[in-house]
Amino acid sequence: MSKVQHDPYYNQQMHMQMPIQMQPTAQQFSAVPLNVPYGLEYLAHLDQIFVKQKIEALEVILGCETNNKYIVKDAAGRDMFTAKESTDFCTRQCCGNIRPFDLLIKDFSGQEVIHLTRPLACGSCCFPCCLQSIQIFAGNGELLGTIEQVWTFWIPKYLVKNGNGEVVLKIEGPCCTCACCADVDFKILSVSGDIEVGRISKKWSGLLKEAFTDADNFGITFPMDLDVKMKAVMLGALFLIDFMFFEHTEN
Repeated sequence: MSKVQHDPYYNQQMHMQMPIQMQPTAQQFSAVPLNVPYGLEYLAHLDQIFVKQKIEALEVILGCETNNKYIVKDAAGRDMFTAKESTDFCTRQCCGNIRPFDLLIKDFSGQEVIHLTRPLACGSCCFPCCLQSIQIFAGNGELLGTIEQVWTFWIPKYLVKNGNGEVVLKIEGPCCTCACCADVDFKILSVSGDIEVGRISKKWSGLLKEAFTDADNFGITFPMDLDVKMKAVMLGALFLIDFMFFEHTEN
């Protein structure tokens, strides 16, 4: 062994140059609340999440709808989860963006972290008794909460409920969800509706991508101290909004 390897300064420098692990792990987070379902500890110290939908070549070439796939990232751009829709071919082609689905969110070990279930419903103001909703479950089957559409004539609105059915937040969208060269923002509001606490934003992806694919990029912000389970529920709201307003099979 060379003499330089015994030098404390040399050893310190070599230690500082070791590569940094980019994939987040549960050990990176301290003071995680107790009784948090598996995988949700990743959300404990986040106030921002990005979701990137994968472009499916079959959709672009043939125009037939395939199961949507997404990557969920943290604010630093590190991959946290994968998300994949589970529906059959006929349901996707016949029901379009109002189709019922199960969407499985998994960590990179393949363990299910969140399970989303959306029933078949209308979403039009002409059918107030059959509006959109989505249920958000933890990987262990625990109901974390639901997102329920509110009947309105023009502005899209939703109630965010916890696992006990209590309204804890509200979501309000713009009167027009079509915006060229700009983001589309859905406000996350307090229960009273007068305080904005976060946003779900559909990011502008560029003219070609917007015109010829339905692959979208989203960002979501919420308070750092928001309950971890409700952060998962807000992620479910993001996917419901994507399907309702930005899933266009005619592209």
